[in-house]
Amino acid sequence: MTAPPSPSAASDRPARPARTVFFGSGTFAIPILRSLLGHPAIEVVGIVTPPDRPAGRRGTTTPVPVAVEALRYGLPLLQPERVRAPETAAAISALAPDLGVLADFGRIVPPSILTVPRHGILNVHPSLLPRHRGAAPIPATILAGDRDAGVTVMRMDEGLDTGPILGSRAWALDGTETAPELEARAAGEGATLLAELLEPYLRGERVAQPQDEAAATLTRPLSRADGLLDPRRPAAVLERQVRAYQPWPGTFVETPAGRLAILKGLVAERGASDRTGALVADGLGFALVAADGRLRLLEVQLAGGRPMTGAAYRRGHPSIVGQLVGGSA
Repeated sequence: MTAPPSPSAASDRPARPARTVFFGSGTFAIPILRSLLGHPAIEVVGIVTPPDRPAGRRGTTTPVPVAVEALRYGLPLLQPERVRAPETAAAISALAPDLGVLADFGRIVPPSILTVPRHGILNVHPSLLPRHRGAAPIPATILAGDRDAGVTVMRMDEGLDTGPILGSRAWALDGTETAPELEARAAGEGATLLAELLEPYLRGERVAQPQDEAAATLTRPLSRADGLLDPRRPAAVLERQVRAYQPWPGTFVETPAGRLAILKGLVAERGASDRTGALVADGLGFALVAADGRLRLLEVQLAGGRPMTGAAYRRGHPSIVGQLVGGSA
């Protein structure tokens, strides 16, 4: 008698792919969207993303990265001006979604939309929740000097990144990562983690676990003013700001020659005669004297100029040595 065939992985999949609406905006979301498009248990039936906005110096109306990706694949695209508007929930309901997935959306999703998909909306968040909830988890990870970074998949509720966790993935940091580098790593890891969790979740085998509220921290949106380096702070803090605030808001100091963007820095020891806030000679280049050391300015850019090494800038602007940055009386 012939033995029956062994069950395959495919037999454990839902009877049909889950109709899925994706919510996203920036580049972090792209690998996650692509992982859904290639997933056998998922059918992407719509994309929700912000409207096209003026961008660049000329103010040319430009779609956000997720909108570009949606058009590339011919996916239905919703670009509501107001996510909370009743017509937005109605348009999403008309797609009859089983599931929502959100990454780098940048807008609050109201309860009227959270309850539309029967499996809820999953959020791919680039931190180890409950640490670094909110708008700027990647800069916050660098600014805090965290030894580990990570990504979390959670089921959204009405709070700000407070929903129960389906899974997370962590990796060690070496202390040199910039925000764009960390974002790229988190996007890739998040796409892989989500792909692994989807089928068990849709089958009801993966149960989300509540977050530990006692361990929660909250980040805030960044502003242009955050980029101004304060030399009264430790040099290590300034160096982390340089890495965390790329590409926006960037980091800078105000000098007699104008605003000087700091693109790359390195912590060094403070000289015996150094004055906090001074720009001092440092080898062939120059450094900013901080509270407890120096920040070597390895790569800089004067407003309206091009990026250059600190040594090249000093050669062209020798009078920079000895100047005090703005606010350093």
